[in-house]
Amino acid sequence: MMQMVPIPLGDGMTALGVEVKLPKTTLLAVTTDKGYIMCGALDVALFDSNPKLKERGVLAARAVGVRTLQELLDAPLESVTEAAQAAGLSVGMKGMDAVRKLASL
Repeated sequence: MMQMVPIPLGDGMTALGVEVKLPKTTLLAVTTDKGYIMCGALDVALFDSNPKLKERGVLAARAVGVRTLQELLDAPLESVTEAAQAAGLSVGMKGMDAVRKLASL
């Protein structure tokens, strides 16, 4: 099952929450037009170590140990891509703060 829900960010901004239920796991992401945060399934290191992916400048971050979209928004970021770091995201930043930052870029 897949669910998409609007995530109000304030100041007229909205992100999109995506939940995909798979056998024995749930993929979670909250996305804006510029970038996204995701559950532990996201391999942030791959975006920074693979030259073809790195040149894309993907703005993405990961939080681990989350099971719901709300937990993803409340959790501290465990890792961020180099491009996301350059855009102002940082390890330890709460997911909601990161999404608001991405939406304002």
